[in-house]
Amino acid sequence: MTGWCRWLAARGHPLAGATPELIETWVGEQRAAGKAASSVSRGLVAVRSLHRFLVDEAGAVADPAAAVAPPRVPRGLPKALSEPEVTTLLDAVVGHDPVARRDRAILEVLYGTGMRISELVGLSLADVDVAGGVVRAFGKGSKERLVPLAGLAAEAMAAWLEVSGRGAMAPARWARRGDAEAVLLNARGGRLTRQGAWLVVKRYGDRVGLGGRLSPHVLRHSCATHMLDHGADIRVVQELLGHASLTTTQLYTLVSSERLAAVYAAAHPRARGRR
Repeated sequence: MTGWCRWLAARGHPLAGATPELIETWVGEQRAAGKAASSVSRGLVAVRSLHRFLVDEAGAVADPAAAVAPPRVPRGLPKALSEPEVTTLLDAVVGHDPVARRDRAILEVLYGTGMRISELVGLSLADVDVAGGVVRAFGKGSKERLVPLAGLAAEAMAAWLEVSGRGAMAPARWARRGDAEAVLLNARGGRLTRQGAWLVVKRYGDRVGLGGRLSPHVLRHSCATHMLDHGADIRVVQELLGHASLTTTQLYTLVSSERLAAVYAAAHPRARGRR
């Protein structure tokens, strides 16, 4: 906010003399200086709040920022991994010791269910029904949903929950009350944190050369994109991911449409026009 006030002062304008034209000029200079649209938009929100306050609390006659539209912030497309890349990542977990079982469960469940990393580390034992093939996840706003748990994700979770998996990492005495019910444990026998699970994903990403491309959220993106690629209904994917709005899920259809176009162009004998 001080940046806006300094900008006005440098041009000889008092704060009370701000006009929509001056605000638009300021926005334009911010963009010309190379600032991202999202950063400029946040700055404009602060300017609007300031001038709204001056109208409501300081007796200003008008709000010059009310009619100034924020710059359009482009919505980034999810950066999904390819299916072979996901296979390489999941195959990077070797062995059947407790840590390997836990790490395999983390990666398989993130990709197999599309759960958020916070939902995964927040799971308690009562939330997981491997035999019934379902997990109870608590998403944003503590909204509860049932997520299918099947195939390799279910196998990995079952192997982790065995005595030779989670049981081997459980301490003789739990340090905190909630740790005893945690599905995922750290090396000290406490509930694995979001940061701890993120590091597990990063470690295996680095191991197979995915580096900075991989994060827990990329596995979520990949789950959704690959399901749509294979014909899943978009509303089913919306329910699976726990999106409140279908608009959020529709981002994945753009990714799949791009892949469809690329495959068509490469595979159809007449897609490239006359030879």
